[in-house]
Amino acid sequence: MSSYISTTPDDLREMLAAIGVGSIDELFAGIPEGVRLDGGLDLPAGLPEQDVYAHLLELARKNVSAEDEVTFLGAGMYDHYVPALIDMLMSRSEFLTPYTPYQPEISQGGLQVMFEYQTAMTELTGLPVSNASVYEGPSAVAAAGYLAKLANGKGRFVVSAGLHPHSAQTLRTLAVGYGIEVVDVPLKDGVTDPQAWAAAIDEDTSAVFFQNPNFLGAVEDAKALADAAKNSPAVVVGQYDPITLGILAPPGECGVDVAVGEGQALGNRLDFGGPSFGFFCATEAYLRRMPGRIAGETKDVDGRRGFVLTLQTREQHIRREKATSNICTSQALNALGGVVYLSWLGRQGIVELGELLLQRTHYARTTLAAVDGVSTLHDQPVVREFALDLDVDGLAGVERVVSRCCAAGYNPGYPLGRDEGGHPTGLLVALTEQRTREQVDRLAEVLAEAVAAERATATTSTEVPA
Repeated sequence: MSSYISTTPDDLREMLAAIGVGSIDELFAGIPEGVRLDGGLDLPAGLPEQDVYAHLLELARKNVSAEDEVTFLGAGMYDHYVPALIDMLMSRSEFLTPYTPYQPEISQGGLQVMFEYQTAMTELTGLPVSNASVYEGPSAVAAAGYLAKLANGKGRFVVSAGLHPHSAQTLRTLAVGYGIEVVDVPLKDGVTDPQAWAAAIDEDTSAVFFQNPNFLGAVEDAKALADAAKNSPAVVVGQYDPITLGILAPPGECGVDVAVGEGQALGNRLDFGGPSFGFFCATEAYLRRMPGRIAGETKDVDGRRGFVLTLQTREQHIRREKATSNICTSQALNALGGVVYLSWLGRQGIVELGELLLQRTHYARTTLAAVDGVSTLHDQPVVREFALDLDVDGLAGVERVVSRCCAAGYNPGYPLGRDEGGHPTGLLVALTEQRTREQVDRLAEVLAEAVAAERATATTSTEVPA
């Protein structure tokens, strides 16, 4: 027996005999030699536990967390405060231990979490139906595209350039598989070009996709974008930052059919990129096309309140061709963090948080745009994120500015030129309630020094010696 696999040599011989082969090599005889592993894996010898711990600690120290620097980095994941209450409730056994909710008699805690989460998300989005979460934001966008394909069978997706690049890439990957054309609509003055948007929508449009606030932080006119698709068969899909829904009109009031998004900002830490959860809400017309599962409230034979799964649309539950999702991870534990966070904030708290972000973002935008060599990329209203333009030489110049700021202990934001078709000298700056006025003032100083150093270096390098 090996250190990790319990199969003994006798077990192996018995299994091979049962399927009629004499060896592992014979089992894989049909695999061409050219693609087989020649020899063992090139791995170092095993280490004692203490040495493994020391090695992993050394690797971990190469990372920089939001506790090691003051971060204004956003672009979909944000450094929000996570109260201790969330970890306490997430670790309670009735929520943590039931792996699967298929046996309601032993999974009431997990099922109630799903039900309460769904209720919170429908109230937040103004839409009547929510599933019990999906994997994360971009896959939720792609799932909305598949919902539209199932609903109307049309062949085109119309996508605003303000959609998060990761969501757009995920959607395009799905579209290729189903032979769906993707039509991109540009931005104009920081928001989706309304004329180009309306002109792109026709009778063959399966779904339209926009983000609010969009990837540049600008608040879109969601109702106008939805109304433009009103006379077409298109499903209107809006990707939303849930934190902003305390002050923005909810998608359900704007004519949006499906609202999706990344839930990390709701009570989940950054955790070096994950895990998080995605939310998926819709009108009742698309209830049976939604991915994942929905929990419902019922009564048992004794009349007591209880919870069950009322909709399961994965291929393991129903016939494969009728499935609306094949992602088996619903991220219910992370969604529990989300509903605890929303309950902790309350109806008034999420409004107050949104207003706080508005004030701090306005101050930060005004302060940073006053720095020499820095200007706003657009002048549209913003909530908690805004785009700047740096007077430096392309993406490489922005990256060097960011590196200089990080060396001073401040991460100034996300270089927009990293994404295909992005602004090469753009910088996306994000605010959370953890960023103070004093930190914004210090960032302005650090950014001014970094931009000045970059411009001076560029000037020196272009001078021609006499």
